[in-house]
Amino acid sequence: MEITKENRKWLDNLHLNHPVVIAGPCSAETEEQVLKIAHSLKNTDVSFFRAGIWKPRTRPGMFEGVGALGLQWLQRVKDETGLKTATEVANKDHVKIALEHDIDMLWIGARSTVSPFIIQEIADELEGTDKIILVKNPVNPDLALWIGALERLQRAGIKNLGVIHRGFSTYEKTKYRNIPEWQLVIELQNKYPNLPIICDPSHITGKRDLIFDVSQTALDLNFDGLMIETHCNPDTAWSDAAQQVTPERLVKIMNDLRIRKTSTSEEDYVSQLGNLRSRIDIIDEQLLDLLKKRMDIADEIGTLKKANNVAILQNTRWHEILGKMILEGEQRNLSEEFVIQVFKAIHQESINRQARIVR
Repeated sequence: MEITKENRKWLDNLHLNHPVVIAGPCSAETEEQVLKIAHSLKNTDVSFFRAGIWKPRTRPGMFEGVGALGLQWLQRVKDETGLKTATEVANKDHVKIALEHDIDMLWIGARSTVSPFIIQEIADELEGTDKIILVKNPVNPDLALWIGALERLQRAGIKNLGVIHRGFSTYEKTKYRNIPEWQLVIELQNKYPNLPIICDPSHITGKRDLIFDVSQTALDLNFDGLMIETHCNPDTAWSDAAQQVTPERLVKIMNDLRIRKTSTSEEDYVSQLGNLRSRIDIIDEQLLDLLKKRMDIADEIGTLKKANNVAILQNTRWHEILGKMILEGEQRNLSEEFVIQVFKAIHQESINRQARIVR
């Protein structure tokens, strides 16, 4: 797949001096609610008004959206405020009726991205459209699956493309609803530097008080914009109440965010940065040496277990190590999330190596 500057023309043609902002309620609830929020966002830095019309819910009986009726409300939003409109589509029928209502931006949700069958169905219905199509990451951290969805859309002749990073599901308890896994998105960014990347801090955090920090991190990583769920009375929202902010809070977030320069040619900065990067390079080499030594010991343990017919996985020992390292990490100002990720990777590599020995 090749992503060129043509694929980001939709974004460049907005001629913004700030990251693009897509905002609006998680769900369109009533016409009055939609229009009230939209008028509150008029004359702000928001370019696209988003609202969920069809809501894929985990269990039946939950609010699943107002359906096609809500698209008429989005048409009124565009007519009355001038804001462009955006909504999620999950099948070809959604696509057909959304295009009939001239919705400017369609996004494909995380639960749809996991299914190549669904993506292909949507791509076939979208074939040749000049609408903006964004793809949320799949619920699991599978970069190939995410890229595959983009490839299917590109093969359908869709040029106005982008992705939304909304974090990845996890069974572990973390401070986030969906863990960011920033490194995976950075890898996507490196592969396709012309691909517009939007961050969805609402779904990453699941909590409105964390939205600013995650938004700032995204901008620090040169993301192109933000999608933030906004509601005039978040606590009464029919879905995802805890992660929505008021229009007033959204405006403050936008005003307080710092937009970093991508680089600078100032001599002192360049000199200091070069020095710091050299120090990191040295430490990275030392880390690899230490990891090799650790894996050599893991190999010896594998040989010992094989000789004594002992199982590879020792859960009690593993949980002891992880608990200790979390505490040690806290004393070194390392986040629990980071320590868990690092030691899970180390533990998995140890198991893999021992498995090869024991076979």
